[in-house]
Amino acid sequence: MIITHHRENLLNSIIYFAHNTKYCGKTKLMKLLFFLDFLHFKQTGKTVTGLNYFAWERGPVPKDLFEEFETMKPDLRSAIKIDRIGEFQKIVSKKRFEGKHFSDTEKEILGKIAFIFKEAKTEEMVEISHLKNEPWHKTLREKGPFQHIDYMLAIDNMKDSLSYTEARDRAEEIAEMHRIFGTK
Repeated sequence: MIITHHRENLLNSIIYFAHNTKYCGKTKLMKLLFFLDFLHFKQTGKTVTGLNYFAWERGPVPKDLFEEFETMKPDLRSAIKIDRIGEFQKIVSKKRFEGKHFSDTEKEILGKIAFIFKEAKTEEMVEISHLKNEPWHKTLREKGPFQHIDYMLAIDNMKDSLSYTEARDRAEEIAEMHRIFGTK
């Protein structure tokens, strides 16, 4: 059986962003996680958290996590709390970040995204996540609202990107390993 650390990385990414950015509410968190996963996929062909994102009208959303915020699983509840300040739901870390399951590349991207968006409010991040011809925009335009955003849409011709063939081959290899050995 293949053991992944997606859940641990998800929880620790949330803890990291809650601790290292200001104004970290649910919407900002969803965008930070989207940037983390898609930038990492672009460079390596793998996600950090294992989340699937969907093109909701207001931006990319990891639907399962979004729904989990309504009735948090015990591990999420022990990692964070939500402080309500009027309509704003601030994510507050209850634990320290543990990076033992993160690769150096994952840690570097996590730090970069937190640095770039440290002071940003959600409204300021919307413009970036909604850029024309980026994964959310392409999915919304080509498939419609609430459709799955394919990670392959992160691949481009920039120097830090895998080629489309490399990314596809890595994704297929990972999927095949999961089919053969199972996933935990």
